[in-house]
Amino acid sequence: MKARERVGEGEPQERGKGKIAARMEGREVVLPTVSRIAVCGGTHGNELSGVYLVRERLKRKRKVEEEDHISVVTVMSNPRAVQQCRRYTETDLNRCFTHATLSGPVTDKTPYEIVRSQELNSLLGPKGSPEAMDLVCDLHNTTANMGLCLIAYSDCDWISLHIYRYLQRQMSDIPVRFIHFDLPLNEAYSLESVGKHGFAIEIGPQAHGVVRSNILSAMQEGVQHMIEWVRLFNSGTQFEGGKVDVYTMVKNLDYPRDFETHGITAAIHPQLQDRDFCLLHPNDPVFQTFSGETLKYKGTEPLYPFFINECAYYEKGIALSLARRRSVGIPSIRSEREGEQGKRKSAAEEMEEEEEMEEEMEEEGYQKLMVYGEESESLN
Repeated sequence: MKARERVGEGEPQERGKGKIAARMEGREVVLPTVSRIAVCGGTHGNELSGVYLVRERLKRKRKVEEEDHISVVTVMSNPRAVQQCRRYTETDLNRCFTHATLSGPVTDKTPYEIVRSQELNSLLGPKGSPEAMDLVCDLHNTTANMGLCLIAYSDCDWISLHIYRYLQRQMSDIPVRFIHFDLPLNEAYSLESVGKHGFAIEIGPQAHGVVRSNILSAMQEGVQHMIEWVRLFNSGTQFEGGKVDVYTMVKNLDYPRDFETHGITAAIHPQLQDRDFCLLHPNDPVFQTFSGETLKYKGTEPLYPFFINECAYYEKGIALSLARRRSVGIPSIRSEREGEQGKRKSAAEEMEEEEEMEEEMEEEGYQKLMVYGEESESLN
């Protein structure tokens, strides 16, 4: 395939296809315009940057904002939890968007957040369908020192990755990173997975139940740049390809615990606290027990920690998460022009065709080698 041959996206997210992502740099991808965006806050009712951003948008504008052929829907995701300033009322809403949960039966005993997840799926989806929102952006805060992170389930969703790079270039006052959770669409459990494209914007550090002006301002700026990028993309601007760093989650570490009570027996070590995305090497300090002993990282490879000492994850048994950092090639992209609709092949189809050609060429080369070997034997 020629370096600048146009390929299309087809399936919106080609989740988990790292091989495709690694081979797309230098190509041009033509994608449908992004005409419908959802900006959601309050999925966790005590993460107040998203709550106040959504409230301000709803005050200033209609619930559905239409400008430059873009419809932006603003949603308060979990109004009951927001009213109580709690993460959730019965169960974590941001774990309720798997296919199994969204398609499950509802009774009068079903937890509120499961009912709400199905309502949001009807409003913004249905998940995995052509009717789903083109882009869903869900707003979150963390108590960890993570800066601004985009969190998504695909490492080859070119829309999300180009928005990520655009935010990196536009926002010099805060580190901007991309976290990849490698799960298939039906197992993706958070709200942003309902859209054709989607990511969470996670910003910290900010304690839950409070709002910090610098963190709120960074979130407002990030959302504004996201919408700005969509307008540029829809107007025909071509965004050049290149490479971006992606942090793919590998595993979680729990706190050391008492065998009988299961209570924690150590805290994050002072040398690790607030050092999210600083490389953690084997034998580096991780925990400090309540009696003062240092516990070291027993892993076999260096990894990047994030969500270090996140307040909301104590109940989930997570002290920190660990990721590998990879450089991912992204193609040049532009929106499709009039007359190009329906003429695109998916990235997966293009890769499959190319692999078939390579296999045919390898087979042909092997057969030629066999013929050459037979001829050589006949000459001896």
